[in-house]
Amino acid sequence: MQSQEETRKAAVCGKPIAHSLSPVIHNAGFAAAGLTGWTYEAIECAESELPDLVAGLGPEWAGLSLTMPLKEAALRIADVATPVAIAAGVANTLVRQPDGSWHGDNTDVAGMVRVLREAGLGVSRGRHARKEAPPRITVLGGGGTARAALAAASELGAEEITVVTRRPEAREELNPVAVALGLRIEAVSWADAPGAFDADAVIATVPKGAADELAGRVAWRAGGVYFDALYDPWPTPLAASAAAAGVSVHSGLDLLLAQALSQFEQFTGVTPAPEDAMRAALEKAAATRG
Repeated sequence: MQSQEETRKAAVCGKPIAHSLSPVIHNAGFAAAGLTGWTYEAIECAESELPDLVAGLGPEWAGLSLTMPLKEAALRIADVATPVAIAAGVANTLVRQPDGSWHGDNTDVAGMVRVLREAGLGVSRGRHARKEAPPRITVLGGGGTARAALAAASELGAEEITVVTRRPEAREELNPVAVALGLRIEAVSWADAPGAFDADAVIATVPKGAADELAGRVAWRAGGVYFDALYDPWPTPLAASAAAAGVSVHSGLDLLLAQALSQFEQFTGVTPAPEDAMRAALEKAAATRG
């Protein structure tokens, strides 16, 4: 663990990045943990700029959070990485090691697992003995967050994932991830998306507005879970549709906090992260923005 007074830095990088609430979460955590010398900022950075940015960071830098479009580039930069980040092919976290090298991780996966487990999804380790059926999960999208969703689904006990994308190539790009995770993919075209919502959980990873037109066309499964990686604007039309149908709805704010807890612990060495303070700061900032 670093000393409280030592000057240390961390940041979230992406493009665009001005909207990010990550600085609110992490700085609240630093304050709650008494890490008075720690700061966390937002840095706008394109994919082509990330290698030079990382190479230029001084020893005071503890780590980086990476958002789109930097997650694949972050994994390439990492000197070593966790198995889950390697399997997903993307990293959203770079942690500076004592020898100056960078360790890559994907805390989106653990964050998704946490949110979905708390929503009642997933099977126990004794599933086969008790004849529990694996969860049926549909993922909308084929980018970096969709890769994390596949890894989370695998950890939750899924064996086959329905993937709905607007471009066939995006589905094909997920195949190596599925193979690495031991998953089967059922590919569904965007035109047939409404028929893919009869699942235990639907995870939307598409950009803002991309899935809005589906809201009036889908039939939700009673008792299901809808997890939308977006949080601004909120609720999305799909989230509102799910809530009206009695589906358990979870937003990108839930994911943002859940994945940040692991990042905070890796950056600072403080465990557990001060979740209550970080959650309160996030909720206040989100309410103010709304």
